[in-house]
Amino acid sequence: MRTLICGSFAYDHIMVFEDRFKNHILPDKVHMLNVSFLVPEMRREFGGCAGNIAYNLKLLGGSPVPMGTVGEDFGPYARWMDECGIDRTHVTVVEGTFTAQAFIVTDLDDNQINAFHPGAMNFSHRNKVADVCDVGIGIVSPDGRDGMIEHAEQFQTAGIPFVFDPGQQIPLFDAELLRKLIGQATWLATNDYEWEMIAERAGMTVDEALDQLEAVVITRGKEGSIIHSRDGRIDVPVVPVAEAKDPTGCGDAYRAGLLYGLANGLDWGTTGRIASLMGAIKIAEDGTQNHRFAIEQFHGRYRDEFGSDF
Repeated sequence: MRTLICGSFAYDHIMVFEDRFKNHILPDKVHMLNVSFLVPEMRREFGGCAGNIAYNLKLLGGSPVPMGTVGEDFGPYARWMDECGIDRTHVTVVEGTFTAQAFIVTDLDDNQINAFHPGAMNFSHRNKVADVCDVGIGIVSPDGRDGMIEHAEQFQTAGIPFVFDPGQQIPLFDAELLRKLIGQATWLATNDYEWEMIAERAGMTVDEALDQLEAVVITRGKEGSIIHSRDGRIDVPVVPVAEAKDPTGCGDAYRAGLLYGLANGLDWGTTGRIASLMGAIKIAEDGTQNHRFAIEQFHGRYRDEFGSDF
């Protein structure tokens, strides 16, 4: 089943400041801040929600069709997608723009200073769900505001079940619009902090959300995840790792597992465990698209962790 993944593509520029920000920022001078941090090393990673989800779903043997808008600098990312065998037919280059860019500087205390340039992401509404053929399931993940609104409407109109994953874009939607978007979706996926934001802003409980949705999936980091469906609650355990190197992109890996389970008609317990294992595999590697495995290896790891296969 082809899975349409609406969302962002981005370059993540990751830098480490080999000192502490507090040693260079004077508290009584923050109103006239002028600082520069020397970062001897920098790496650029391929990221963005659509790119990350598609990469992980492809590893699982799924059929991802990512859809997003990118800038004229997308060449290296495009070549990487081709190497991975990921369809980029519906990745649209917007002339005169940059691909979305994140600049992340971390100090020795793990404090971060981030800057994000949305660039071509603001034009995501130019892509249309109806332009993609043979889609059985989809997801609306963080993207340009207008694109998220229109793609949710288009999925509903086309009768294609989809996951709504608002992520860090929740503040872009007022209560009325947020309730509308949730009502159009089939499933909702958030982390625990995002769910609290949704519950407060939209004024709804999990039970009220389930009046409109088939399931609400809430991830909780090292505490695992919870899947609330109309059949009840399932607590999904976290899969332990020897070393948690980088949490960036774990949510996207988890969502790829969800989409794989949904596309293949698996039960919620199995789907949640696949998603949990995907998150664990990702967190053990730096970056969002540097982990790899053969599907036979994944099945073996699944059996080792959960005592059965799927």
